[in-house]
Amino acid sequence: MLSKIALGLVLTLLILLTISGNVLVCLAVCASRRLRCLTNCFIVSLAVTDLLLGLAVLPFSAHLQLTDDWPLGPVFCNFYISMDVMLCTASILTLLAISMDRYLAVTMPLRYSSLMLPWRVFVAMASVWTVSVAVSFLPIYMGWNTVNGTVQNYGQPERTCRFELNRPYVLTDSLLTFYLPLLVMCWTYLRILRIARAQIKRIISARPTCVTSYSGRNHQSPITTVVSSVPASALREHKATVTLAAVIGAFVVCWLPYFILFTALGLKEHPDPNKVPEFSIVLWLGYANSALNPILYGALNRDFRSAYTHLLRCRWPTYSGWRSQHSSATVTTGREQLMEVTLLCGHAPASCRAGQTGQNFMLQETHSRTNTALIHIVDSTTDTNVN
Repeated sequence: MLSKIALGLVLTLLILLTISGNVLVCLAVCASRRLRCLTNCFIVSLAVTDLLLGLAVLPFSAHLQLTDDWPLGPVFCNFYISMDVMLCTASILTLLAISMDRYLAVTMPLRYSSLMLPWRVFVAMASVWTVSVAVSFLPIYMGWNTVNGTVQNYGQPERTCRFELNRPYVLTDSLLTFYLPLLVMCWTYLRILRIARAQIKRIISARPTCVTSYSGRNHQSPITTVVSSVPASALREHKATVTLAAVIGAFVVCWLPYFILFTALGLKEHPDPNKVPEFSIVLWLGYANSALNPILYGALNRDFRSAYTHLLRCRWPTYSGWRSQHSSATVTTGREQLMEVTLLCGHAPASCRAGQTGQNFMLQETHSRTNTALIHIVDSTTDTNVN
């Protein structure tokens, strides 16, 4: 009894985290004008998918996990299983769409705005849901996933809910909805990381230059200043590596064990995978990815964090005065913004200025959606210290 109570508390916490986190993502995009871009259409689609999973699937999965009893009959059982497969598939394929969007933004920065048009984003999301429905409702209601070709859960003992598997369905579903998307995601993020590292190396190779300016009332007093190109090399490369590893790592850790066991049980044509203890563990591990998505694709972005803060403080975020506030920001704040590893929309301005006593700092970001930064520090004295 104590173990069931503890398990129930853990599952309830996971469900609440999934629902609240994805509701927060949707509210953040609706509340913030700076978050309303085409890329975040995928983020909202992902959040809605995970929210529906938390509302329509996870409570029934938790009940079935704790009681091993299904009182709602075979019709709703098949609907519940179909919703489960559809929403998990849509979540995975939406992650794939996000990775492809980021790949295009990095490899084709000049053509990105002309490639990612609203109708193409709509087609991409429609394709995600079409494939998700095709591998869930259609096979289950046609009996394509069972060994004998009949619709599952009919003619079975009452108060049971089984997800039957056969070899053709398992191979088609796992290859189409996991293994191929996993290979594509790994390839795209590896390319993004390589491009980021290459640009960091090019920034490191840049040499300081001297600039002559004039001051005084008649602008006749020459002042030689040193403009030094200083990359946030070590920290930025580390942050890019860690962030991309977190994105792809969380996806692999959450879903790879499930699909390995799912494929193995399907090839053996196991009559009831839910009777295998390991199956429930890896299934809930996959569900946990829906709770992690708001953190990975939201909290790692400065705009989302700002919107989260305003919403949690019951304040509707406004950004009308952002530019004026940003123009009076400190050098430390400017550097933190340049260090930011932005996975989603890039809204950083081309330059920002901050004044300090005795020095004039200019922070300029070379922004090509690869999260690399070039910091120019201009000192009005002859001895310039580059930090």
